[in-house]
Amino acid sequence: MTEHLFVPKKDKEELTVSEIIAPMGGKVLDVKVKPGDTVNEDDEVIVLEAMKMELPVVATASGTVKEVKCKKGDTVEADSVLIVLG
Repeated sequence: MTEHLFVPKKDKEELTVSEIIAPMGGKVLDVKVKPGDTVNEDDEVIVLEAMKMELPVVATASGTVKEVKCKKGDTVEADSVLIVLG
């Protein structure tokens, strides 16, 4: 009798997912992208207010916006996932 080991293949999309995280806690002043938008590395995607200063958050990779996990007015914590790129 032969045993078969089932190893699930990873989705190609799963391998290319990138997350944009908040560098520090603060309030979301502006979200500049929406799902489906294409962004390039270093494009400004969100503006946070932290310590009474505006802090631009940029894309860490190029890709298509898969999900935006915050909206204008939200308070986010440091290291929170703000945007998922696929």
